[in-house]
Amino acid sequence: MTRSTAAARPNTRKPAGRIRVGIGGWIYAPWRGAFYPDGLAQRLELDYASRRLSSLEINSTYYGAQRPTSFARWRDETPDDFVFALKGPRFAMNRRVLAEAGASIERFLTGGVLELGDKLGPINWQLMPSKRFEPDDYARFLDLLPDEVDGRTLRHALEVRHESFCTPEFVALARSRHAAIVMSGDSEYPQIADASAPFVYARIMGTDERHPLGYSSADLDRWVDRAIAWSHGETPDDLDTYAKPLKAKTGRDVFLYVISGHKTHNPAAAMALIERLRERGANA
Repeated sequence: MTRSTAAARPNTRKPAGRIRVGIGGWIYAPWRGAFYPDGLAQRLELDYASRRLSSLEINSTYYGAQRPTSFARWRDETPDDFVFALKGPRFAMNRRVLAEAGASIERFLTGGVLELGDKLGPINWQLMPSKRFEPDDYARFLDLLPDEVDGRTLRHALEVRHESFCTPEFVALARSRHAAIVMSGDSEYPQIADASAPFVYARIMGTDERHPLGYSSADLDRWVDRAIAWSHGETPDDLDTYAKPLKAKTGRDVFLYVISGHKTHNPAAAMALIERLRERGANA
């Protein structure tokens, strides 16, 4: 394992990419009264959330197919510059041989997700925690992920949750496909912070009910520092990496989602991060 160092950073930072911060989904009963105002109709919750956050990770796509009309409605109910990340379907991911997932992947990518238009963000292909790194099978799986569908460029993020992926070989494989490795923060899952794509995808899972904003002030500032570093094409010097740094020609877009932990406080944490980023002059 290697770590990047602050000394390796250039004196002049590259132009920053866009930092988007959000949560997983928008329908969760404990958020009513805690995040959503009392009495707000459930049909208005997406509208409300999308005007306080800059992205949402849609989890329902992992569990089953969604109607094209649903994607179109989500597109129309959110601001022009809003972006959704999607979870790839479990029917593709929860299998012994990943290379056999082609039909499931094709059904997903042609089943309406393109209705999101410019609001289609990265697709998170999440493996089970028990799924080990099998290089040949995983490489064949990545071959099934197209760079574009019907003229729409796709961005793929790889969420692996077994320690066998903590190797230079996996990082090299992700880089060869220009796919982002999902950075799991404050969790029991391996933390692989190696940059491997033109964007960064992070999921942080450490919110705590003791803190009204989910995280302590110091921890919020720490994640702000990391997000800003990522946006300038850098790798934070306090996260685990497993390969040589990937030099960035420009900044990277950042997708940071507050997931799991004390879920009731996740929207407050996400909004606190956005506020701090804007106070720092970040493109958030």
